[in-house]
Amino acid sequence: MVQKIAVIGAGISGLTSIKSCLEEGLKPTCFESGPDIGGLWRFKEEPEPGRANIYESVVLNSSKERMAFSDFPPPAELPNNMHHSEVLLYLRLYAQNFGLLQHIRFQTAVVSVKQTADFADTGQWAVETEGRDGRRESEVFDAVMVCSGHFTTPHLPLKDFPGIESFNGKYFHSWEYRNSEGMQGKRVVVIGIGSSGGDIAVDISRVAEKVYLSSRSGAWVVSRVGPRGLPVDMLYTSRVDAMLQRLFPSRSSRMAEKMFNRVFHHELYGLKPRHGIFEQNAVVSDDLPARIISGRVRLRANVKEFRGSTLTFADGSVVDQVDVVVFATGYNYSFPFLPPTLHEKSGYRLCLYKHVFPPRLSRPTLAVVGFIHGLGSLTPLAEIQARWATRVFKGLSNLPTEKMMLGEIATETEIMHKRYACSERTPIQVDYMPYLDSVASQIGVKPNVVPLILSDPKLAFQVLFGPCTSYQYRLNGPGCWTGARQAIFSQWDRVVRPFNTKVAPKALKIRLVPRPRTPSKLSMVFFSSAALLYGCFYNI
Repeated sequence: MVQKIAVIGAGISGLTSIKSCLEEGLKPTCFESGPDIGGLWRFKEEPEPGRANIYESVVLNSSKERMAFSDFPPPAELPNNMHHSEVLLYLRLYAQNFGLLQHIRFQTAVVSVKQTADFADTGQWAVETEGRDGRRESEVFDAVMVCSGHFTTPHLPLKDFPGIESFNGKYFHSWEYRNSEGMQGKRVVVIGIGSSGGDIAVDISRVAEKVYLSSRSGAWVVSRVGPRGLPVDMLYTSRVDAMLQRLFPSRSSRMAEKMFNRVFHHELYGLKPRHGIFEQNAVVSDDLPARIISGRVRLRANVKEFRGSTLTFADGSVVDQVDVVVFATGYNYSFPFLPPTLHEKSGYRLCLYKHVFPPRLSRPTLAVVGFIHGLGSLTPLAEIQARWATRVFKGLSNLPTEKMMLGEIATETEIMHKRYACSERTPIQVDYMPYLDSVASQIGVKPNVVPLILSDPKLAFQVLFGPCTSYQYRLNGPGCWTGARQAIFSQWDRVVRPFNTKVAPKALKIRLVPRPRTPSKLSMVFFSSAALLYGCFYNI
């Protein structure tokens, strides 16, 4: 019987995996190579090889309610888009509330994970670790949860930039960037326009003489701030929105692009990419358009070649006297401690059933948690994966046959490659809400809207038309939480709370968000029709 679980990494994925183990009565031991929890969200003054790193100015792309753990709403006073220090605070509160810290062995790195000689019978793994003092130990576990993330190995493609060896300035990967110290008065080129590239270009532009942002294909740039100043990801992320997007993908894409072009025209700014807005994660930046319009950041095409301190771009333009080049060129993913047989790929992605389970293992006792991307926060994705994995370990949820899993992986890979701009750097994209629902169905916690209309119409209305937050996956089934209903009804209160930093005049009454109320008879007809359509479309 599965009892002892090894959890590798104490970031968001690792913490929720420990919690899921405890929920199922399992005994987790988490190995964290660093001295503290947080993973990516633990800021380090100096880059630590083999670990994810962030820069001082990082702010969460997702709003706090969209990144929340399903049974632990963030404190109302925290800002909606938290600074990395506040994300770490939230993780500490989560770990303390559920007693997770006592299950973590800090400064203990996992060196190898191997099947035991009797794996076919026991499904056990031998996990070798190395402590701070260099001593190695090996311990046998009934199952393993890999939560080590994928922002640890910088991708620095110098061979793609002829003449780089002649560059007499300073160049480095964005993984090394901490702040703009030392950039005063410099001429800087940032290569790559993902969220990191955009953030770093903005950050440096406050002190540098000139900043040039080089992009091969452009990007859609989305602000965190939506209409009326509310978090944009709380406004267009309901189950009805997702249904309409899947029913009318082209129209939905055109409407979204039109909406974001009203803020600033991407083609005018030289940012319009070849891919559609839903085909790749957008660049989340509130400041980049303002820095471009003020001339503090200037866009350039892809770098063609280096000639000393002169850079030539693909469109023929030239920038002289460049002092610093920052490569925001993404990351390579790797799991060096896993056996080579588990590195099998399907297209660009790892060959994993629903991005979690290697299909060829005779016993499903290894799960990869949090190695995934979607148009939304990682937290709900990792949490639902961890909840599913622990139930599989206990035999409470069964996987299909190897043949069926491989067939589904191949089909999903083909669909994803058509739908998204996948590459070696972005291999793990999924349809966010459908993916959450598909894994939730494996556990038995997917919200069932149609019967909910009869038992609790106010809640059903919020589940269908309100923002799809993780609390919905605690309403019923294994691991249900009695506070989930209240968390859904109070989520807008937690959104509004940080704005109330001063007492507003009593005469000023602004209705920012719709308050939950019992729908009228006419709206109930529309509501019921939408719910039935949703139920038929998603086969619930």
